[in-house]
Amino acid sequence: MRARSGKFALDTNVIIDGLRDPDGGIALELFHAEFAPFVYLSAVVAHELRAGARTGDAKRVERNLFAPFERRGRVFFPTYAAWSRAGDVLRELREPGNMPAVSRSFGNDVLIALSCREAGVTLVTSNTRDFARIAAVTPVDFVEPWPSARR
Repeated sequence: MRARSGKFALDTNVIIDGLRDPDGGIALELFHAEFAPFVYLSAVVAHELRAGARTGDAKRVERNLFAPFERRGRVFFPTYAAWSRAGDVLRELREPGNMPAVSRSFGNDVLIALSCREAGVTLVTSNTRDFARIAAVTPVDFVEPWPSARR
């Protein structure tokens, strides 16, 4: 699947797969080899990764993952408008006939989706079910791992 945007951000789940699974790591490296100049870091994803990092891994994640994006000025974050719209989206999704409960991680997914839209970034995620739910309420640009320029 070809994304509409020329810029990409990785969802927390694909980064974790890349760090924990050898095959995921290879796929992540191949993606970065092809798209490195076009990859950005969501501050919400960084937040999730920091919260879930084991103490021994935190410095390695900071040095090897966050620092390169920070140095290059390629970190984006939700604006006030995205936070406001996220509240509306969550409320709409809880209305009768929609999802009954919303987890904190789903709330983060809404923020990731809206801030990606604001930044003109396509999200690469293996969590297409939740992002399809979000897309039913508000436009979201996401693709499954791993998009390729050759497709």
